[in-house]
Amino acid sequence: MTTGAALNFASVFSAGLLALTIFTRQFRSFPRWAFSAGMLAFAAESLFAGLAARAVPLEAVERWQNLAFVAMAFLPGLWLLFSLTYARGNSGEFLSRWSVVVACAFIVPLILVLLCPDEIISAIGQPSDRSQRLLRLGFAGSALNLIFLLGTILVLMNLERTFRAAVGTMRWRIKFVILGLGVLFTVRAYTSSQALLYRGGDLSLPAVNAGALLLASLLILRGLLRAGHSDVSIYPSHSLLHHSFTVLLAGVYLLVVGVFAKVVTHFGGDAAFPIKAFLVLLFLVLLAVLLLSDRVRLFTRRFVSRHFSRPVYDYRSVWRTFTESTARRVEQNELCSSVVKLVSDIFQALSVSIWLVDERKDQLSFAASTSLSQQKAGQLALDAADAAEVISALSAHPDPVDLDSSKAHWAAALRRSHPDEFRKGGSRVCVPLIAGGEMLGVLVLGDRVGAVPFSVQDFDLLKSIGEQSAANLLNIQLSQRLSQAKQLEAFQAMSAFFIHDLKNTASTLSLMLQNLPVHYQDPQFREDALRGISKTVTRINETISRLNELRHELALQPVECDLNDLITETLKGQEQAADISLLKELAPLPKVRLDPAQIQKVITNLVLNARDAVSSSGQIRVATSQENGWVILVVADNGCGMTPEFIQRSLFRPFHTTKQKGIGIGMFHCKMIVEAHRGRIEVQSEPGKGTRFRVLLPI
Repeated sequence: MTTGAALNFASVFSAGLLALTIFTRQFRSFPRWAFSAGMLAFAAESLFAGLAARAVPLEAVERWQNLAFVAMAFLPGLWLLFSLTYARGNSGEFLSRWSVVVACAFIVPLILVLLCPDEIISAIGQPSDRSQRLLRLGFAGSALNLIFLLGTILVLMNLERTFRAAVGTMRWRIKFVILGLGVLFTVRAYTSSQALLYRGGDLSLPAVNAGALLLASLLILRGLLRAGHSDVSIYPSHSLLHHSFTVLLAGVYLLVVGVFAKVVTHFGGDAAFPIKAFLVLLFLVLLAVLLLSDRVRLFTRRFVSRHFSRPVYDYRSVWRTFTESTARRVEQNELCSSVVKLVSDIFQALSVSIWLVDERKDQLSFAASTSLSQQKAGQLALDAADAAEVISALSAHPDPVDLDSSKAHWAAALRRSHPDEFRKGGSRVCVPLIAGGEMLGVLVLGDRVGAVPFSVQDFDLLKSIGEQSAANLLNIQLSQRLSQAKQLEAFQAMSAFFIHDLKNTASTLSLMLQNLPVHYQDPQFREDALRGISKTVTRINETISRLNELRHELALQPVECDLNDLITETLKGQEQAADISLLKELAPLPKVRLDPAQIQKVITNLVLNARDAVSSSGQIRVATSQENGWVILVVADNGCGMTPEFIQRSLFRPFHTTKQKGIGIGMFHCKMIVEAHRGRIEVQSEPGKGTRFRVLLPI
């Protein structure tokens, strides 16, 4: 048996055993099924490649190699499916977004192997001067390698996104699984790119694939031995290629290998080129592993701090990052998720959690964590007595506390809700979140990389972060209370309006029904009853129509028009009213872009309000002018006027009115229309002397 065949059969055993182990576990899930199926497909591919390496007749070699390509056809779809669902709490969203890509990854390779089996391998030969057999790919074989290469890059990209979204203990739990699959698919990207470059090559490449599969199986097995591996829910971003290290790495590698291939081909070829290209790939893989290592990053930070006389923290950078990441959070859970990720990264602590005090101030509820899932946190939640003791103790102790050195009962309770993952992970520390003299929550962190003890600088920075986080939490809570109060106020105003209006309508109809049996035969009563019903229906329809205007977004249809012409057209019929004097003072104006129908509503509403405000022999003045890039409409009257308090608190708010038959949305609607034209509306009024409205519209 050759070395390549032995390596293939060893990888078959390891991958198959790993697939069966995962599949037979008690807890089964969609990612586990995809993983098991993908590993079995890898095992089948390695099995057929090993049989091809042992076969003697070239016909048998081609037969087994064809079956290896058939097994390979299942790999892109299965592993893309796994990479989209592994350790992701929002896997359903990704599956819906990637459904077309996943379907193509399954269907296209199978179509190639089923419809074009003779086009997978075009020839297999063994030159007399070489011990290795050579394989020449056909159209279907090259297409399969191309699809597999693209699928490999997508799988690596998704695994990278999952790893980068994980923080703390969650990253620690999945690191070896991601690393094993990363090595496997990186090597497969190399071998697929080699097969595409040379349209085939020698049959030693399957041995490289087998070695990568064997190594990956061992790394994944190491990851599966870590406690809580299946209890991980990560929510990565939906952005596809944004800041993707995988895409950058794949692009650099393929560019380097492509340039090398062209150069050596130009100079007559180089038998050692695959080895050189593999060394380039190996260097890039080692670089990626180092960049993803928490210990290497910690060592680098400490080395720079020790030898270049820098402080432990760049406080300006830390604070800028912290404020930028938390400033736009408007929900408590979003803020807490950002805080635990930042604290985990700043202090290199793998386990960071936040528990918030509930509204009754006697219980701690789970908010966010880098190590605990929602289900696990529910199991570890403190009972009411312990939570009350923790809240009481920390309210009187605003500084960070070393939980492992404290002998207090409340500290032991808090340690139970935040178990350490490592026996040598250092001390656990809790930071009270206090703002405005109120205890809002507690931040707990531990499992520090390298078990580095917390220093005085660490405690000072933790206290500052705790105070800032508490202030942000308090702002969110106060904003939510203010929003609820405004919503309740708006609901109460609408309720009062509708109750008043419906009460009047119901009283009219009730009186009519009471008199109906007695006066039904009276024609005059029936006429009055019909007139009353008609007025009631008209009133209800008008109310519905005006309220309906507030339900839809105001969409303007501006055209160039003359404001004076609009005013003249709108006021037709108003000037003949006998009880008022309507004066027009229209100065020449340039044409402006307005929505005529909407501006006519503003003019009509202002004039009608003025008519309601003036008494008999009252006067209304409508004037226009131009000033500093604005056209100005003025509607003034000498009526009853309004108090400053009403103008400030009620004039432009819906369902606030002083008119007996008004519904209080006219001025609110006018303000919406004017502001939609990028203008503004001003008012001057004095009780008993009249009111003056100015509408300013930009030229």
